[in-house]
Amino acid sequence: MTSASPQPATGPGRRTVVVAAGAAGLAAALTACGSGDNSSDTGNSGSGSSGTAGTTGSTGSTGASQNSGGSAGGTALAKTSDIPEGGGKIFKDQGVVVTQPTAGTFKAFSSKCTHQGCAVGSVANGVIVCPCHQSHFSAVDGSVKQGPATQPLPAQKITVSGEDIKLA
Repeated sequence: MTSASPQPATGPGRRTVVVAAGAAGLAAALTACGSGDNSSDTGNSGSGSSGTAGTTGSTGSTGASQNSGGSAGGTALAKTSDIPEGGGKIFKDQGVVVTQPTAGTFKAFSSKCTHQGCAVGSVANGVIVCPCHQSHFSAVDGSVKQGPATQPLPAQKITVSGEDIKLA
């Protein structure tokens, strides 16, 4: 009885394993760098909108639109007193940041950084800051004050009526 010599089990070669591991690592690194932590892609691209936001008129209320049921003017965001002068407030669910660069002047911009789509993280001292790569934008007009972003934050349309700020 002759016995056949057993064949060694063949699996992937060393080169194949090394190449596969390198490709997997590269894919993971590119995914981490390319994706922002902002999972809401509902931001308005509004490239055709140059929109400047509304400003409040006199501080006296005329009572014209104090009806609590009147939501025809858009999505209610905040009261004017909620937005600090020289700063702003980020509304993550609506994808918008509202600023008050000077007393009584309110502006709104997309909260999605134009560099890689991360959500901006803070507004203070007239600057909107993206925490991902430290892009800085003007709270006055959304323009880039510090890169790596090269495009301004797109303006969003808001209305200010009395003390109410609404997303139009």
